Amino acid sequence: MLSDYQRYRFYEILPGLSIWLTLIVGVLLSFFFPLVMIYAIIVFDVYWVLRVIYFSFYLVLSWTRFRKAVKTDWMTKLKTEFPQWLVRKNVIFLPIANESYEVVEGTLNALLSSSFPANRMIVVISGEARRQTNWNLVQEKIKANFVGKFSDILYYTHPDNLLDEIPGKGSNIHFAELEFKKYADIRKWNYADVIISVFDIDTVVHPEYFAHLNYMYNLHPHPERSSFQPITLYNNNMWESPSILRVMAFGTSFWMLFSLARLDGLVTFSSHSMSFKAALESGGHSKDIVSEDSRIFFQCWLHYGGDYTVTPLYIPVSMDTVRDDSLWKSLKNLYLQQRRWAWGTENIPYLLWQFGKHPEISRWKKTVIMFHEWEGKWSWAVVAILLTILGRLPLWIANNDVRQSALFFNTPHVLEYLMGMATFGLIFSAAISMLILPPRPESHPKYNYLFMVLQWLLVPVSLILFSSAPCIDAITHLMFGKYLGFNVSTKKRAL
Repeated sequence: MLSDYQRYRFYEILPGLSIWLTLIVGVLLSFFFPLVMIYAIIVFDVYWVLRVIYFSFYLVLSWTRFRKAVKTDWMTKLKTEFPQWLVRKNVIFLPIANESYEVVEGTLNALLSSSFPANRMIVVISGEARRQTNWNLVQEKIKANFVGKFSDILYYTHPDNLLDEIPGKGSNIHFAELEFKKYADIRKWNYADVIISVFDIDTVVHPEYFAHLNYMYNLHPHPERSSFQPITLYNNNMWESPSILRVMAFGTSFWMLFSLARLDGLVTFSSHSMSFKAALESGGHSKDIVSEDSRIFFQCWLHYGGDYTVTPLYIPVSMDTVRDDSLWKSLKNLYLQQRRWAWGTENIPYLLWQFGKHPEISRWKKTVIMFHEWEGKWSWAVVAILLTILGRLPLWIANNDVRQSALFFNTPHVLEYLMGMATFGLIFSAAISMLILPPRPESHPKYNYLFMVLQWLLVPVSLILFSSAPCIDAITHLMFGKYLGFNVSTKKRAL
């Protein structure tokens, strides 16, 4: 009989086991049963072409909604259709680690530029005691430049070495939520009327974000049973970033656009908004894990018996890429960021563990949510390798008997044709990226637009080195119980 610890460790092993089995079996089939592997690769390539078409359809659908949303006067619609909008309180949580005041200033100025009135916003800025010097400096400058511009600005200092915490964004937000609860309780606020937005400190909101958020919150029949997820762009320092960082940033934005339109696999990611009531009733953002942004959705989904969703917001928020002072440092930051995101695999054993405690949730719902979570991480880890390396391996090492077969002779042509069709997705992505690219700074010559197109030739390399590799790295760490802490991403802008 397995103990609770052993059973949970078994669940942690399963995602990595499925990925390593895929890769090992692929290699073994290539050496010992190359024809079987060739058939499998052809079938998989056909499947992936269909996935590209499927992805492109939802990307177009989401892009159309995005373009319509950013042109809408949401504040007028909010005031016209929901006179009771003033009942809601908007609270913005901004956790800060070692970021400079200039980054915080850009975030606060964006809030002030919103069509939604700043005097209806409460800003909660939570610094770290372990970074007290930087935090004190940032506080002083905020107080000097932003006093009286919001309904209130609250400053909390997250203590170091609290029990059962890991240092990071999740523990910072968890502490700030509990502190803010005291603030709300003194004023006897209804938690269901408090909309919290949990942002990275570099998040620059679109001017219509809060008007749109409040419109959708009031429109929703049960807003306390939903999170609200915006489109995530990385436009703050896009022009100053190296090509591979730009490609990976666009890839993340496209994944978010696709997910918003598809809905069935949508979970919260990075910056998001939700009811304070739901956050508190589900235990708040987790203080002892890395991927608190997605975990809060699963906490709510489980707490409410599967009756919890994510409402898409087709208004963007923009953040920084992980650009640093040198190319090497930037690439290292990118790898570590992708590995931290892939550590969201920790949600799989968490769900498997929790499923048995929630018989009220149907098996079908559990299966669907687990499939999306597991298949997403599996694809992230192995698809690029299957398409570029394992897919060619049996052709490289096949013996003479296999080379004489019609299948072997025709396979390169079939794969070339299928990959040619899949290239449509790459061309389409390049076209969309030019449409969401921020305005060109005057310091950048016009011919840099050419590099923005040519950078997509780096996709095969970037997918293997900065997508598959960090994902496998993270999942293998989890598989062997080597738990990763929270890595604070370095984000620098050109001065």
